[in-house]
Amino acid sequence: MNKVACRTPAEGRDGVTNIPAWKFDTVRAAILDALKGGPIKAMTLKDAVGERLDDKTLADLGKLGWHVVTVKLEMEVRGEIERLDVKGPQQIRAV
Repeated sequence: MNKVACRTPAEGRDGVTNIPAWKFDTVRAAILDALKGGPIKAMTLKDAVGERLDDKTLADLGKLGWHVVTVKLEMEVRGEIERLDVKGPQQIRAV
């Protein structure tokens, strides 16, 4: 089974989490789709991703919130998305 190494942009954190490629690709596509309408608050990202996945995929995925955060962090490292420098809750947008 192919895996994707997911890193974090936080300094001082060197850990890598490997997740199945199909899970990474599924969540990544849903995040990018959610960001098509512009920046969104990070705390609403899980719900936005969940709305874009069918029940079987959600069940096969497992813990949605964990996967969304893990994939989001790797996407930040890759430069595909970025955090906005705004006051209040964290917001992200596609680059």
